[in-house]
Order: sequence, then C-alpha cells, then structure tokens
Amino acid sequence: MNTLRAGFVASVLAAIVLTTPAAAAESESFTWPIRPQPRVVTPFDRPEHDWLPGHRGVDLAAADGTSVLAVADGTVVFAGTVAGKPVVSVDHPGGLRSTYEPVTAAVRAGARVRRGDILGSLTPGHDSCPATCLHWGIKRGREYLDPTALVRTRPISLKPVQEPVR
Repeated sequence: MNTLRAGFVASVLAAIVLTTPAAAAESESFTWPIRPQPRVVTPFDRPEHDWLPGHRGVDLAAADGTSVLAVADGTVVFAGTVAGKPVVSVDHPGGLRSTYEPVTAAVRAGARVRRGDILGSLTPGHDSCPATCLHWGIKRGREYLDPTALVRTRPISLKPVQEPVR
C-alpha cells in the first residue's frame, strides 16, 4: 500500500474512533442502566434538528420497581420531577450527560456515583411504551447520541482495502 493510501486509511480510522461516544468519554467504561441487559423497545432516532420529531434516547423493557444503575462514574446533576415525571441526570467525564426517566431517585443532586451504583427505581409512566420501560438518553452539549453505542459488545472491524485493478 502506498504512503498516500496508508495516510488516508489512518485518517479514516482516526475519524471513526474519535467520533464515537465511547471515545469521547475518555475511555470510560459504560454499562447498561438495567441488569441483565434489557431488550430495546424503542431505538434511538436522532432528530435532524432539535425542534423536529425523533427519539432522543432508547426505551428499555423492565419491570416496575427495577433498580436503575449509573452507566458510568459521574456526578448527579438533577434528581427531581420534569413535566410530572421523575428524572435523574448524571454528568460524566468527556462532557457526556446520561438521563433516566421515569425513575424515583435514590440519590440527590451533587452526589458522586460510580458505575453500577443504584440511582433509583423504575416507575410506570413513560408514554411511548405499552408497558413499564426506562427511557435512557445520552447527550454531549446539545447533541443527542445513541446510548447503545456506549455499551456495544461487538467491536467495529474494518475489511482490508483492496488495491484497484489497473
């Protein structure tokens, strides 16, 4: 492979690695907020613009009263009610914020949490699910990210570049 092509491939690989939420979290280890790994009821659907429809997180199947866990180390920045629904939000290194609802908080704003610590318990009331489920969101600044990208267990693999036939 010539030097130009090697440089291009290295640039593409760097762009893939540096734009994934997990890389942005500075190698922090993330886990699912519910154990065992739950079924995704409603997948992430990034809106084209902040004000347009979309699904700014994922809905995870779970029973009423299920413990909701911190997905990574961080600081609780909100534990209260928004629009009549109980919500917990945690800030993580790398500028990420995770949000969980409807969750009756077992923590208070300002508390430091470690990955796997109990944040609260799941309560019914998330409108987009036919049964009880957890809405789990992740964002960096104003950008919503797919939370499942943080907990994928299958690594990304690239196939070798084939030299063009001349």
